[in-house]
Amino acid sequence: MTTSSVPSAPIPGPRGAHPTPASMSGHAATTTPPRRTNNPEDHGRIDDDGTVWLITRDGERAIGEWKAGSKSEGFAFFGKHFESLQTEADILRVRLHTHPEEAANTRKSAEELQAKVADSAALGDVDGLNDQLSSIIDDSYTVAEQAETEKKQRRENAIAQREKLIDEAERIGSDSTEWKESGDRLREMLNEWKSIHGIDRKTDDALWKRFSAAREQFSQRRGAHFAELDRKRDEARRLKEDICERAEKIQDSTEWRDTARQFRDLMTEWKAAGRAPRGIDDKLWKRFRHAQDTFFSARKAVNEAKDREYESNAEKKDQLIEQYSDKINPEENLDAAKKALRELQSQWESIGYVPRGRVREFEDKIRALENRVSDVENEQWRKTDPERQARVAQFEAKVNELSAAADSAEKAGNNKKAADLRAQAEQWAQWAQTAQQAVD
Repeated sequence: MTTSSVPSAPIPGPRGAHPTPASMSGHAATTTPPRRTNNPEDHGRIDDDGTVWLITRDGERAIGEWKAGSKSEGFAFFGKHFESLQTEADILRVRLHTHPEEAANTRKSAEELQAKVADSAALGDVDGLNDQLSSIIDDSYTVAEQAETEKKQRRENAIAQREKLIDEAERIGSDSTEWKESGDRLREMLNEWKSIHGIDRKTDDALWKRFSAAREQFSQRRGAHFAELDRKRDEARRLKEDICERAEKIQDSTEWRDTARQFRDLMTEWKAAGRAPRGIDDKLWKRFRHAQDTFFSARKAVNEAKDREYESNAEKKDQLIEQYSDKINPEENLDAAKKALRELQSQWESIGYVPRGRVREFEDKIRALENRVSDVENEQWRKTDPERQARVAQFEAKVNELSAAADSAEKAGNNKKAADLRAQAEQWAQWAQTAQQAVD
């Protein structure tokens, strides 16, 4: 049975659209809305004729008919429709605060839901639901404003972060020569760059242009550096190949002194040439070293043969030192010592070379005898040096002169002058004593 004053409704089923699982999937992914308890009997009634009434603060209105079962089943049916609307509202509230940047869309959805509630076949606290939706709509403006403020702040922070990266990249791009470390750092900075968001496209493009230019500048400088390094290494290879060729030409020379000097000069050139490409440099060094070893090994063999030959000369010179050591005694007789030394020196030279490793030993031995004579000779000369004797006499004469002048001044009653002259005489006397000690 139906009445003209009561709008008809499908049996069973409410009027108007309701959320579907598909439409709710986005919300479910966002958060889980709070559970609410709905008592449909508190918010409406079902007449015996099946008319369903909703009670609001403005009165009551018919929202449909129920003829598919008992009243309790009807309340449950229309109550579920309200719960679906309530769930949508709860999801909108959550979305407003979890996705503040979508506040305008949330507001639009709340307005649409509010319109749907006004024409829905649902039993529940519709007034409370409308108040909730109005609150969401009102709050959305504040949330949108706050979201915009935070968005601007995030944008400024993001710009500041990227400008900091740009400053560092530009320093690296223009100045750094730490090619590996700086290259690694630029790759890290690129990853940091990608993790920074919240900048508008125009600003982002301008910042990227600067950052990219700095990276490109570094890449160009690094490329130029290694190209120049390759050029220098190739030049070093050419120079070292030439050094090896020249070394191999003289490796069999028996001009020991001159060739050794040439090898020293070649080594100086080698060090100045720089590094050849890796691998090639080691091969060239082995080649050069082989030429050196060939020459110096041959020279060493010749010198060792000579040393064996010169060993007898060393024995002769030892015998000569032993023979003349007691004869060269300048403290007893300087002239005899000098004569013996001349004889020793003459025989010393005629004996010839000693082994290279003992040259200093024999130089020290003969020098000790030479110094023995020269020390005594110098001491005698010091004591008999006419210039030293004359200097002593000159100082003593000056002492006598000043002393006599002091006596004369004292007799004349000029005691001050006499004291001054005696002080001068004392000074000259000290100088005379020092000069005499040098002679003695």
